[in-house]
Amino acid sequence: MQKVTLKVEGMSCGHCVNAVENALKQVGAKGSVDLANGTVTIEYDENKVSLEKLKQAIEDQGYDVV
Repeated sequence: MQKVTLKVEGMSCGHCVNAVENALKQVGAKGSVDLANGTVTIEYDENKVSLEKLKQAIEDQGYDVV
């Protein structure tokens, strides 16, 4: 399992947290959003999903991975 923390802009509320965490769950990863720091910590199996796919899942929800 890999663990990575990404800086994500545009998250501001509970809906944002749910949207990002659910999007990551759908691609097979476990995400934990920290609204105060604007980050998402993700645990994933690099043999099943790529970091690029994880970033795309977040961006598809309308947030910017920086």
